[in-house]
Amino acid sequence: MQTYVALLYSIILGEGRRVVMADLKAMAEELGLNNPRTLVATGNLVFEAPATDIADLEQWLEAAFKKTFGRHVDIIVRGAEDWLKLAAGNPFPADSAKAGDQVAVRVMRKPAPQEAVTALQAYAAEDEKVTSLGGDIWVVFSRERPSSRLLAAMNHKRMGTGTSRNWNTVRRLAEMLG
Repeated sequence: MQTYVALLYSIILGEGRRVVMADLKAMAEELGLNNPRTLVATGNLVFEAPATDIADLEQWLEAAFKKTFGRHVDIIVRGAEDWLKLAAGNPFPADSAKAGDQVAVRVMRKPAPQEAVTALQAYAAEDEKVTSLGGDIWVVFSRERPSSRLLAAMNHKRMGTGTSRNWNTVRRLAEMLG
């Protein structure tokens, strides 16, 4: 058995409707996934399953999600070892220690194009940082500006399919993996 982390791109099903994490866990149980557990109400699922190709697992989870909740949502899956490597590779440890909610990683299905990551620099404020590591995009957002231009610039059209999680969530998911 392998342990996996699944990240939902969105838990918004429509106006006033959000995925309840207990329902997401129930969906995972119905699929036969072992020991499913969620973290915070933002679409983070940890579970065990037989070793499976990640792309196949993503497609299977997305199809089950659509059947269960009536809407397609991109789901990014990482094996436990890859998640722990992602967390250990945080390129902004000092910033993360000071303000874990201001450091985020956009976890990508396929590596973000380097030219697109480089282009993000134009959207970064003076006190913001952007880098790519292992194909994922790490960002330190400004505490001074409540809405960063970087967030809008890191969209699917420019970067490819991915979803963002702040350092606090990344760290807590790593802790769940042991």
